[in-house]
Amino acid sequence: MNSLSELKKELEKRKRETRKRLADFKQNWEKNNSEVFSELVFCLCTPQSNALKCSEAVELLKEKGLLVKGKKSEVKKCLQGRVRFHNNKTKYILLAQKLFSMNDQIRVKEILKEHGIEKNHLQAREWLVRNVRGLGFKEASHFLRNIGFYENVAILDRHILKNLVELGVIPESPSELTEKKYLEIEKELIQFCKRQKIKPEELDLVLWAHETGFVFK
Repeated sequence: MNSLSELKKELEKRKRETRKRLADFKQNWEKNNSEVFSELVFCLCTPQSNALKCSEAVELLKEKGLLVKGKKSEVKKCLQGRVRFHNNKTKYILLAQKLFSMNDQIRVKEILKEHGIEKNHLQAREWLVRNVRGLGFKEASHFLRNIGFYENVAILDRHILKNLVELGVIPESPSELTEKKYLEIEKELIQFCKRQKIKPEELDLVLWAHETGFVFK
């Protein structure tokens, strides 16, 4: 994305599909615990992996009844060939299953509500980063966006960062995205969006679509 005018044309072109997708994300929070947890598992799988393949892995976990409870070997088999670093990500999924279980049932919505997600989702993001293994600020932001809590949240992957450099929002893409740097760039992105009267959540979807050719999640 080389210019602001190009960006605004792309935003206008994809306005209908991005707003529909954002409405879908809002509805995800109204779904059951298993469906909300599936979005968390998806985000645990995505680092350095193809999003479509990660979605495929999550669907396979659902199909085999392993999403909310499963043996390590069975979960790993669903990830192999689809998700990079499947050994670590299998471990993260099993730890998340344990963290969000109450009385042997997944209660991700109740636990997130306890940590104030409906009152202050940025505070809830902080809790997620501190307590869910394998979930950094990017993945926690991605999860929040996918369940409808996307206000003032940025998903800063390498594609987004590259476009932010091209648009002049940041001078360069950082070699290491530390927590401090992540929050600094997120603030810059949100300020840029306010100046240009762009919604950050729409910007993210459009920049991702610009790189891949389609709006996904």
